[in-house]
Amino acid sequence: MGIKEDLFEEYDYDIVDDFIIHYSMMAYQMENLIIYLAKPEEYKNNIQELFRIAHNIKSASSYLKIKPIQKLSILIEEVLEEARELDGPANDDFIDWLLCVKDQFTRYGNDLENDAESFSELDPKIIKIPTSIENKH
Repeated sequence: MGIKEDLFEEYDYDIVDDFIIHYSMMAYQMENLIIYLAKPEEYKNNIQELFRIAHNIKSASSYLKIKPIQKLSILIEEVLEEARELDGPANDDFIDWLLCVKDQFTRYGNDLENDAESFSELDPKIIKIPTSIENKH
């Protein structure tokens, strides 16, 4: 029995299914939002939307006790909280880091969809959070 089947044993099928569908959509939406952080006119709105996505993922994964997704969403929410205070645009290191996080969310989503025995290992690049976020001209 894999992680999805374990969730079905613990929670109502519709709740788990809704989480997987919405989680996949949110993870997919992240890529364009992240890429356009390099554009000064897109930065504020995209950071806000990324923060909202991270917060929603955190809330839902916390409710379902999906620890790997919960921990990653807490980390990104904290980093995005700081980024919300800046004017932008984002530098390449920050964008690359966020894309790495997005890829990790996608791997976790695939693990759920495929009912893997366990979640994929965390990409070690995620641990090295960029010290600078903004692109200084």
